[in-house]
Amino acid sequence: MKTFILFLLFSTLSLSLAQPSPDAVRDIDGSLLRTGTEYYILPVFRGRGGGVTLAATRNESCPLDVVQEGFELDNGLPVKFTPVDPKKGVIRESTDLNIIFPASSICVQSNVWVLENYEGQWIISGHGTAGNPGRETLSNWFKIETYESDYKLVFCPTVCDFCKPVCGDIGVVFAENGSRRLAISDVPFKVKFRKA
Repeated sequence: MKTFILFLLFSTLSLSLAQPSPDAVRDIDGSLLRTGTEYYILPVFRGRGGGVTLAATRNESCPLDVVQEGFELDNGLPVKFTPVDPKKGVIRESTDLNIIFPASSICVQSNVWVLENYEGQWIISGHGTAGNPGRETLSNWFKIETYESDYKLVFCPTVCDFCKPVCGDIGVVFAENGSRRLAISDVPFKVKFRKA
C-alpha cells in the first residue's frame, strides 16, 4: 500500500513539474516582453486610432480612465507589466499581471489598471492597486493572450481560487464624450507591443 501511495505521489508531482510554461509574449521586434521595461500598447490595424493612454471620460476630471488615442501616429503612454511573481523576468501569455502607466497624472491615482463598473459598463480605469494578489485586488489583474496570430488583452484573473470574476476580452468602446474607452467587449482590441 505504501508503495502504491508513493507511486501516486511521485506520478502527480512528475506531471505537475512537467507542465510547460506558457509561451512568452513578444514585442514587434520579436524580443521577449520583460518585467520592469516600458512598452507602448499599439493597435494591430492601422487607421483605427493610436496607442493607449489615460484620459477623463466621465462627468468629472478624475479618475482618469484607460483609453485609445484617436490618432494613429500617437503612441499614447508607455506601460509596465508586472506578473503575480514580480521576480519572473519574462511576461508570459495567459498569466495574471498588473499593467501600470509609470507616468504621473493630474489626478492623485496609482495609474494601475483596474476593471470597474461605471454606469452599467465594465471599463478600465487607472486607480487600481499593484501587487498583493488575492480577493481584495481581483479587479487589478489582466492577461495577454494570443488572438489570430496577434495579441489581445483579457480580464479573467486567477489570483483567487474561490472568486468568480467577470471574464471577458478588452475592446474599445466609445464613451459619450467621444473618447475610446477600454472596456469588456465582444470585439477584442488586437494589440502589439513596442519597446518605449
